[in-house]
Amino acid sequence: MKLKIDKFVLSIIGTILIAYFFPQWGAQKSKIPIDTITAIGISLIFFFYGLKLNSTQLIAGLKNWKLHFLVQSATFVMFPLLVLLCRPLIQNEEQETIWLAFFFLAALPSTVSSSVVMVSMAKGNIPAAIFNASISGIIGIAITPLWMGLFVNDAQTDFDFTDIYLKLIIQIILPVVLGLLLQHFLGKFAHKHNRRLTLFDKSIILLIIYKSFSESFNGGIFNAVSLLGIGVVFIGVIVLFGIAFYITGFLSRKLKLNTEDQITVQFCGTKKSLVHGTVFSKILFGNMASVGVILLPLMLFHAIQILLISIVASKLEKRGEVSL
Repeated sequence: MKLKIDKFVLSIIGTILIAYFFPQWGAQKSKIPIDTITAIGISLIFFFYGLKLNSTQLIAGLKNWKLHFLVQSATFVMFPLLVLLCRPLIQNEEQETIWLAFFFLAALPSTVSSSVVMVSMAKGNIPAAIFNASISGIIGIAITPLWMGLFVNDAQTDFDFTDIYLKLIIQIILPVVLGLLLQHFLGKFAHKHNRRLTLFDKSIILLIIYKSFSESFNGGIFNAVSLLGIGVVFIGVIVLFGIAFYITGFLSRKLKLNTEDQITVQFCGTKKSLVHGTVFSKILFGNMASVGVILLPLMLFHAIQILLISIVASKLEKRGEVSL
């Protein structure tokens, strides 16, 4: 029996290697406008999705309260509780800082664009993914500072999130609505070229992966702590993600959710937003010298979640061959 290696997985590995050897292409000062390209690409993904979307399925997806409750509970309750269980193990100041960094990660809302793109790629419940990933950011404005206020003094919550949600509306909501409006004219075209559009989706995902890893390499986050500390953080991030992914899958099966809903729960309920994280770090930690270390687990988690979910999504794309 031949071992079949997924081409998309190989593409992900190749993308990470390119990010390692050529991180300058993903730097903010780079002449290559990757942020602009991915922003336009994400909008096109959801425009094409709108062209193919069944409005009846959309309404049905929004009524699925079990799915919504499970995703939000996983994001804002399960994650923080998992990290709180480790607090008694703290023995020194360095461990306290690392633990606080993990708790900060755990208290953050879910990321929007990559969650929905991955759910789309894995053929999950996309309307529910859009709803949950979007509402998560809104809930996070209130919940994240409350969680962090238990351990960080003088937390402030007066940051203006207008830009973040303006991007959400422009990049995701409006393209979907536009696609729905033009479905009568371009719907057949979208269904006819579905395989090419899927290839386009994957290309945008690879760009997002490259950007995430290149920023990590450019920022020198691996130089922020000792090699042993990085190893602990790296293993901790993978373990945290693995436990969260297993629990969300287990609970979704117990609630008898269908396969599409299970995918949405696991993909949206295990993601954490780098955008919200960097914003909140400025609010909650200000100019603290340890803010770089505080962001280390988040940046690693952001990169790893995209990598692992991409691999899972690629396998789940072939429905019936792989189960959750």
